[in-house]
Amino acid sequence: MIDKGKALVEVRNLKKYFPMRRGFFGRNTVQVKAVDDVSFDVFEQETLGLVGESGCGKSTTGNTILRLLTPTGGTVHYDGVDLTTLEGEKLRQMRQHIQMIFQNPYASLNPRLTVGQIVGEPLKTFRPQMSKQERAEKIQSMLRLVGLSPAFINRYPHEFSGGQQQRIGIARALTLDPAFIVCDEPIAALDVSIQAQVVNLLRRLQEQLGLTYLFISHDLSMVRFISDRIAVMYLGKIVEVARKNELYGEPLHPYTQALLSAVPVANPKRERSRQQIILKGDVPSPANPPRGCNFNTRCPLAFERCFEEDPQLREVEPGHWCACHLLD
Repeated sequence: MIDKGKALVEVRNLKKYFPMRRGFFGRNTVQVKAVDDVSFDVFEQETLGLVGESGCGKSTTGNTILRLLTPTGGTVHYDGVDLTTLEGEKLRQMRQHIQMIFQNPYASLNPRLTVGQIVGEPLKTFRPQMSKQERAEKIQSMLRLVGLSPAFINRYPHEFSGGQQQRIGIARALTLDPAFIVCDEPIAALDVSIQAQVVNLLRRLQEQLGLTYLFISHDLSMVRFISDRIAVMYLGKIVEVARKNELYGEPLHPYTQALLSAVPVANPKRERSRQQIILKGDVPSPANPPRGCNFNTRCPLAFERCFEEDPQLREVEPGHWCACHLLD
C-alpha cells in the first residue's frame, strides 16, 4: 500500500484468531477471526482513523499492532523493525517508541498510585539513571503539557473528572517521548462536552511533538475532524481506505456508504433530502463468517460472485483503496 510520505508503521496481512471451544463437552475448537488479513500503512506525523461497528476488531487490531496481543499471522513493521519477531528485552525496549491511550481512563489508572507515580512509572522502568529531582521535573512538565497543574502531582485518580483522568493517561503515554500512539477510543467514556477538548489536545500535541496516531473510534464525526486518512473495518477486515475528504465525499464500499448515511448533517435541507441506508440483519459471528465477502449477508447490492469469492483490498483510485466486486 503506497501513498505519499514515509510509512512509520506498515501492517501486512495481520491476523488475530482466538480459539473457542463449543459442542458436546467443548470437544470442538473453532477460530474466532477477530482480525483477518488486515493491511494498511500509517505515515509519519499523520492520523489514520480506524472506524467500524462495535465488535468489528478495531481495538484488537490496535492491541495486536502494539504486541499487547500476540498475532496469529502477518507482520507489523515499525520504522523498519518487525515487531512480530521481537521478544523479551528487545520488545520491552521497543515499547518506549510505541504507546497507547486507553478507552476508559479510570480503569487504566492504578487507584493506589498518585498522579506523580502514574506518570513517572515509565521513567523508573526505562530511565533508571534519572535522579529523583530530574524525574519530578519531567513529571511536572508532562502535566503542564496536557493542561494540568503540577500541584496535582500528589493526588489520586479518583479526585479527578473523567476528562482530567484521560489527560493523566495521555501524559503517561507521552512520558518516554514516543513517536507512534494508538488511541483506542480515547473519548468514548467521556461526556460530550469534554470530548472536543481532549481531541483538540491530541491535535495540538501532534503538531507540537510530531506524533503519529492510529485513532480508533466509532464516532464518525470526530474521526473526520482529527484524521488525515480513514480505514473502514467490517467483521475483522479492512473494506476501504482513503483520505477523509474522499471517503466522506465519495465512499465506494456499500458498507461505508451505509455508515456515512447514518451520520447527522447540520444542514436541515440536506438532512431531509439525503437517502439513509438501513442495513438488514445482524453482523455475522467472527467464529463463522460467511463464504465470499464478509458483507454479503447485509449488502443490498450483493450478487452471485459476492457469495463465492472474497474481494481483495486494491487501489481503485490514487490513494483510495477498496475491497468490493462492484468496482471490478
